Amino acid sequence: MSHHRLTPRMRTLLASVARSRQPAIHTLTPVEARSRYGAMAEVLDLPRVPLARVETLEIRTHHRCAARLYASRPAEISKPLPVLLYLHGGGFVLGGLETHDSLCRQIALRSGVAVLALDYRLAPEHRFPAAVEDVWAALQWLINGGATFLGLDSTRVAIGGDSAGATLAAVAALMARDADLPLAMQLLITPGTAADLDSASHQRFGEGF
Repeated sequence: MSHHRLTPRMRTLLASVARSRQPAIHTLTPVEARSRYGAMAEVLDLPRVPLARVETLEIRTHHRCAARLYASRPAEISKPLPVLLYLHGGGFVLGGLETHDSLCRQIALRSGVAVLALDYRLAPEHRFPAAVEDVWAALQWLINGGATFLGLDSTRVAIGGDSAGATLAAVAALMARDADLPLAMQLLITPGTAADLDSASHQRFGEGF
């Protein structure tokens, strides 16, 4: 394992993690892991920047899902913002609206688009394909009128996420393609898109990071 390509701050962080001797997250119960993940999720993030529009809402489709809307300016009927449906990471078991609040605020601030973060159902309480069903329902809702209801541009809808959320985003993008639903783009941050673990990056970074 080599950390020579990392920034000094990241090397310091990994050293601190190693010294803490915390149990590996996969050895914890879901409740324990969620608590730890929630406490550590925004350690490296910027402070939660204030935005003109931050609204927690509920999307009612086949299942009610909480969501949070972020935008750097108020709704304008004459020039509605495009919207990114964002899906948090956490191995399909961890994470939620709070763990990714700072990140979603930064995306909305720096991109100029609205971000709608979805609190999709988590395993093991909700087995596959519950998360996929929630994401697909929310994406259809946005494109078919939900974005307009929120004062956003339903003709410019994108989907994205990180880690497990990025995997869900990739799946939903394929479903949208097959259903002829137009997507402006997809944003995939460290997605899991293959079942094998033998790539060069897995061999180089699979342990100790």
